[in-house]
Amino acid sequence: MKITEILISSSLSLMALFFLTKIMGNREMSQLSMFDYISSIAVGSIAGEMAAMSTDSLLEPLLSMIFLAIFTVTINFLTCKSIKLRRFIQGQALILYQDGQIYEKNLLSAKMDIGELLSECRIQGYYDLEEVHTIYLESNGKISILPMSTQRPLCPADMNMNPIQPEPMANIIIDGRIMYRNLQHTGKNEKWLIKKLQEKGVSDINEVMLASYDINKNDINIYLKYHKKLKTDIFE
Repeated sequence: MKITEILISSSLSLMALFFLTKIMGNREMSQLSMFDYISSIAVGSIAGEMAAMSTDSLLEPLLSMIFLAIFTVTINFLTCKSIKLRRFIQGQALILYQDGQIYEKNLLSAKMDIGELLSECRIQGYYDLEEVHTIYLESNGKISILPMSTQRPLCPADMNMNPIQPEPMANIIIDGRIMYRNLQHTGKNEKWLIKKLQEKGVSDINEVMLASYDINKNDINIYLKYHKKLKTDIFE
């Protein structure tokens, strides 16, 4: 009986956590702000207590999770409406380096030392601060780097070129199944798709791992299933 109760409480806590996270939004899964981080931990800890049946009633932790979810959604809504509240809750970006000047006090506020700053630069491909114009510490804890104009990658606009804007690829077959809604979105039909597969020598659609429609070429890219296990040690 105890095992059954644990299974039921665990399932309820998992379902509640899933639906409440959906309500709070995808930002709970991305790089979190301090407030989002705290609220996520609080909801997760209550869900853990609910799953472990640390309380006599399942209703109390469930109500607590719902309250925290509603409170988080409300705060996030208010921060979208108020700049002052957004700066207080989420914080502001800090300039750590700009035009040859390292801002020591901002580094101290960010709880970073010069070694960590240089490490973040190397991770983003900058091994010399002379190649960098500005470094920001964003409110979500990530580092943003603005390179010197002479160090940034060459782009078509620099050469007065105007290339055609590519469109996103639509996945029309996934794991041997036709994605009819995606196919309809491309303006094509199943008959056209089968014909394209036959032109590329594919007779069995179940052997297609992925097929994507390229609107720029009016063609499909096909990736077939590979049934053998590939062994490699090049990264060991």
